[in-house]
Amino acid sequence: MYSIPNISLPIQPTLPELYEYLNHQPNVILVAPPGTGKTSLVPLALLDAPWKQEKKLIMLEPRRIATRAAARQMAHLLNEEIGQKIGYRTRMDKAISSNTEIEVVTQGLFLRQLLNNPFLDDIAGIIFDEIHERSLDADLCLGLCRNLQQNLRPDLRLIAMSATPSLKNLQDILQCDTIESKTNYYPVTTHHRKRDLTHIRDLPSVMAAQITEAYKEEKGNILAFLPGAAEIQRTIGLLSLPNAEILPLYGDLPATEQDKALRPVTTQTPRRIVLATSIAETSLTVPGVRIVIDGGYRRMPQLNADTGLTRLQTQRISRAAATQRAGRAGRESEGVVYKLWTQATERSLPMHDRPEILEAELSGFLLICQTWSDIMGTKISDIPFPDKPSLGIIEAAKELLILLGCLDYQGHITPFGQKVAQFGSHPRLASMMLSAQSNEEKALAADIAALLEERDPLRHEEPASVDIQSRLGWMRLQPTSKNDQGLWHRIRKISQDYRNRLRISATQPPALNPSLLICAAFPDRIAQRRSEIGSFRLAGGGAAHLSPQDSFAKESLLAVASVHVHKRTNICLAFPVKLQALSNFIEQRSEIEQETTLDPISGKVILRERLKFGRLTLQDRNAPASSKEAVPVLLNYLSNNLSKTLDWNEQTKQLQARYHLAQSDFAFDPSPDLSEESLIKTCDEWLLPWMNGLTNLEEVKQLNVTEMLEAYLGYQTCQTLNKLLPKSILLNNHKIYIDYTQSVPVISAPAKFFYGINNTPSIAKGKITLQCCLLSPANRPQAITSDLQRFWSEGWKDMRKDMKGRYPKHHWPENPGILSSTTEHKS
Repeated sequence: MYSIPNISLPIQPTLPELYEYLNHQPNVILVAPPGTGKTSLVPLALLDAPWKQEKKLIMLEPRRIATRAAARQMAHLLNEEIGQKIGYRTRMDKAISSNTEIEVVTQGLFLRQLLNNPFLDDIAGIIFDEIHERSLDADLCLGLCRNLQQNLRPDLRLIAMSATPSLKNLQDILQCDTIESKTNYYPVTTHHRKRDLTHIRDLPSVMAAQITEAYKEEKGNILAFLPGAAEIQRTIGLLSLPNAEILPLYGDLPATEQDKALRPVTTQTPRRIVLATSIAETSLTVPGVRIVIDGGYRRMPQLNADTGLTRLQTQRISRAAATQRAGRAGRESEGVVYKLWTQATERSLPMHDRPEILEAELSGFLLICQTWSDIMGTKISDIPFPDKPSLGIIEAAKELLILLGCLDYQGHITPFGQKVAQFGSHPRLASMMLSAQSNEEKALAADIAALLEERDPLRHEEPASVDIQSRLGWMRLQPTSKNDQGLWHRIRKISQDYRNRLRISATQPPALNPSLLICAAFPDRIAQRRSEIGSFRLAGGGAAHLSPQDSFAKESLLAVASVHVHKRTNICLAFPVKLQALSNFIEQRSEIEQETTLDPISGKVILRERLKFGRLTLQDRNAPASSKEAVPVLLNYLSNNLSKTLDWNEQTKQLQARYHLAQSDFAFDPSPDLSEESLIKTCDEWLLPWMNGLTNLEEVKQLNVTEMLEAYLGYQTCQTLNKLLPKSILLNNHKIYIDYTQSVPVISAPAKFFYGINNTPSIAKGKITLQCCLLSPANRPQAITSDLQRFWSEGWKDMRKDMKGRYPKHHWPENPGILSSTTEHKS
């Protein structure tokens, strides 16, 4: 085993067992409470392990401050300079060399390294520190490394270190034993408040009062837990204690300020009061603490289901977190803990914090998983995670990645998506920076990304404008306020880091208009003004608001870079955008929604065309429809109003009746069916071919229905039908039409047309005898017969008498049936 420095830390008795276990097994879980020395000593204990084979060990930390602190402590124990055998990497800083054997890396940075070098050829083992925190990056690192180990690197060692033994899901993934370090702490006395806080805004004043009381009544250094930097600064402003060194400790502090709270305590050190966020809960050891005052809250990322955005939300801590915080008081001597909540409230606290994978927005998570899946040739479902995210959150992430152009509609990663995944920032910001074309645009994109990753520098101004340009201008000036110095340096450093990745100069002047770049990052937050001033509709759904007095309140379109969700969604950072400027951007991501309607008054088909981007209608216009667009609408109307719209004249009705008779009595093919019910169902067969070029109802009404139906039947069928059931016959050289709509076909003609005819006319080769309707000179029916010869002999006498009396000038023969032979009829 590597020679551990001669210091006394609780973890040391467990190290030989850990060392021996890893010589035979690839995975292990080490459980040891905070402050036992696992972060500092476990990597050192494994330096000469036989499986290491001159490769590196990587230890993953959840935060930059913990990464630097762990590396410096290990280098100090080896009496070496940082960056030699022990090195570290964070996004903002690094200290490594060719001699580095242990590299402490932030989880997010390691993910980029893993995608660039998925086989981890130069790495022997990975130590996952504080794995119990269950951050999204931690779950990703663990899942991908385990998948790599299962498929290609069975020799890779995975060591998960946790401050809590509740790790059933982790054991299922790693398939290994748990080694637990038994640690005896000094006793800790716990005090609860008698009453809970009325409101969280009262926390700084209550905390300041409790710190003052404990400072006077107890001995030793104080560690106070508050949810965020704002509460820490307000509490410090309320403290006035003699001979006390009051130090803040939170992630946004410059490294030099953070290090002050982590310096060793000596006899010359003044009594120290450290006000920290949850970063001091497990991953850091604040030396010399005997008194812990716990505010009971922390900031946690949480997905807002209405907007699909993840935001930090102040929440009650879990009982497990409260226990870890309290344990800080009993490391070096008997301690005391003040919990600023009642015992009843403690019983209602959740046992553990919910994993981030169940709460956060998962577009970055999904993009990394899809990239890994493509690299390894596996399914995303094969990557093991302690908890599975909900399908709804995954689907929302997929929709965003498609909108950004990172995935295609089948869910496969695009070439642009591969670049975004490798870039190493949130997909929104990476999409924005990779969409920039010129160096000026790249510089502006880097500035916007840096600004959005940090706190709004003008957030305390009243009234605060949402104009993002004012913040970008602030970045180009050296702030004069002391409170702004740290924020300004961080934003500038992030911008320079992004400029390096984009391969442009740190001094490159940026472009002036940020709107298109914002749209590339936040296409779902393009906002369209509604009727109420200051109220906007978002492309991704929902509404967003800004003050009616804001200079952007009356703009038609805004590119929104930042929102704040409370009781409603408020726009925080934005810039106006013109629709014309968005034409190329919109064209690639929008759809044209067309709706055709029939104006019942004019009979014209109107095309309503909407340019839709997400939930927004960017353009809405009406225009006359083309024939191609109009015909389906007209056809649909006709199918519901066929008999009322088309000219269903006598000729058409006779054709239908003739064809029906041919089908029923003469075995014509039953298809097609010319009944109205059938014709309604088959409009697209017989009517559609005649509608080419039509655009309105008046043109449709001019169509010849008989001609269309005859075409529907076909030439040969019509010829056969005409021979069998003719449209007309000749009576004494007069063309007489046959009425087929009666139960028996009828011919109607003036009586004189029938003179000289004894044999009743027939059709269908004599199979159908026609009914003969004899008309008066006024064309009124006087007699109907199906036997002319019998009618002449029996019925004609009475008709002749009547007709001769009313129409004396007309010829009414006594015996019409025996006129000259020229009265033969032809059919």
